[in-house]
Amino acid sequence: MQDELFASPEVPRPRRGGGVMAAEAGAELAALAAQLPPGLRLGTSSWSYPGWDGLVWKGEYSESRLSRDGLAAYARHPLLGCVSIDRSFYQPLSSAQYAAYAAQVPASFRFIVKAPASVADAVVRDEHGRATQPNPLFLDPELACREFAEPTLAGLGERLGALVFQLSPLSPPWLHDLPRLFERLGAMLRALPALADAPGAVVAVQVRDAALLTPAFAALLREAGATYCLGLHSKMPPIEDQLPMLRALWPGPLICRWNLHRRHGAYGYEKARQLYEPYTRIADADVETRRVLARVALATASAGQPVCIAISNKAEGCAPLSVIALAGEIAAQRAGAA
Repeated sequence: MQDELFASPEVPRPRRGGGVMAAEAGAELAALAAQLPPGLRLGTSSWSYPGWDGLVWKGEYSESRLSRDGLAAYARHPLLGCVSIDRSFYQPLSSAQYAAYAAQVPASFRFIVKAPASVADAVVRDEHGRATQPNPLFLDPELACREFAEPTLAGLGERLGALVFQLSPLSPPWLHDLPRLFERLGAMLRALPALADAPGAVVAVQVRDAALLTPAFAALLREAGATYCLGLHSKMPPIEDQLPMLRALWPGPLICRWNLHRRHGAYGYEKARQLYEPYTRIADADVETRRVLARVALATASAGQPVCIAISNKAEGCAPLSVIALAGEIAAQRAGAA
């Protein structure tokens, strides 16, 4: 089962000149992958980073080339069993686009897919990210099905790991009326199609406002058949303070998006980018977050629940190296508990 989970025999190695070449992972990483529990998948947020040469790619490629042709090489890495598709937040993708992604990865691979901002953001924003007006289609059930859930399911099928509704930071009117927000969110979640064609896939909600982390929110997710997406971001409390949400939904899967190192503050993406590019090394190791996340991931997988964790370059400086470090911590904790 472990070989089936991490190996990728049905993804052909790209030919030189015919695609993106995968880096040689080596026996050590393959052995580390074999030490992880079944059903636990680690990966990154997107895959189009030239700085991963030697880690994921073999050779120098442009960002556009990697975005177009790099996924098959990414999926050959023994520790990269999932990936977050973030571009879907900015513009809905078609079922054909999702199917093209699915065709590049083995059946064991899973995608975490972000819902479009047209559904998940309470405001309409300009090209600089500034709010211009309220979004009348925020959490609209029909739009969520038509432009997100249905094409994603049709295109990815069994390779879908999670549909993630990341609610952008909310304005005061919404934060001051959480019952209205939860009513609208619940109506949308209940309207989503069943995930029968994607066994093990889940619907998850990620938030950027700590005020939403309430028993009422947990009850809503449970009633609607959804789960909480653990969002590790400077705008949210540290991982330890978010665990009560997971406990309230236990037993259940773990979907985690480790986005941004807490040192950068709530709006630190640009600062992190400037410090970390070209994303070739771990610049700010967050050992404590890694330790706690490993413990939660191991407990969840050991209970037979699926685990998908996607890590951004802006978490520690280099997402593939963060994946390797997290895998090492999970394996060490598993060996220690044996």
